[in-house]
Amino acid sequence: MIGPGEFPARRPSVWVNCAASLDGRLAYAGGARARLSAAEDLVRVQRLRAFSDAILVGVGTVLHDDPSLRVHWELLGERPRRDPTRVVLDSTGRTPATAKVLDGTAPTVVATSERSTRVFPSHVHAIVVGRTRVDLASLLPLLYEIGIRRLMVEGGADVIASTLRGGLFDRLTIYYAPVVIGGTTAPPVATGSETRGAADAVPLSLVGLERLGEGYVATYVPRRPGPAPT
Repeated sequence: MIGPGEFPARRPSVWVNCAASLDGRLAYAGGARARLSAAEDLVRVQRLRAFSDAILVGVGTVLHDDPSLRVHWELLGERPRRDPTRVVLDSTGRTPATAKVLDGTAPTVVATSERSTRVFPSHVHAIVVGRTRVDLASLLPLLYEIGIRRLMVEGGADVIASTLRGGLFDRLTIYYAPVVIGGTTAPPVATGSETRGAADAVPLSLVGLERLGEGYVATYVPRRPGPAPT
């Protein structure tokens, strides 16, 4: 865990987390939801959520999965506490009115662009940041200003790509499930622009590897000059 005083200046500490198949797919063909986390990993994810001030996803995840983004305290054997703030990146205002993230049961931030004309419920904190799409680099300092210090990014592939390629993260954990999905339309861990050479790739340092059930969790940090941190 990232301890007190270790947060980067002017933005939250960002922890990207996802579950993937052994061939690096987040879902089945066409983005159909795949339950890849083993029971042990579900508990790990709930601990990460409970540790976070906010959980961030893209509108694609909301449309495909309709997640609540709340902590399942029963899996942790703990009494329910305040849930993390839910942050949705929604450049054009596509979040359905019936989406769980808008149900008012937890604080919610929806980040949109100037293209959106959507009016969200009064309990939603709407932030316009970006002309045609949400500018994640500009959004993070705004989240810091409203008190979010630990931000967990859960996806989907476009959001993960933007976070990693923008150098806007401090830790990446991937649970690799013992399954191969294959195909051409199953989304990978990261999409976004093409990687045409080493200069476009995101270099990482492996700092942890743990077996969890029948799968394993790999933990990475951005690779920087000098020895990798432990």
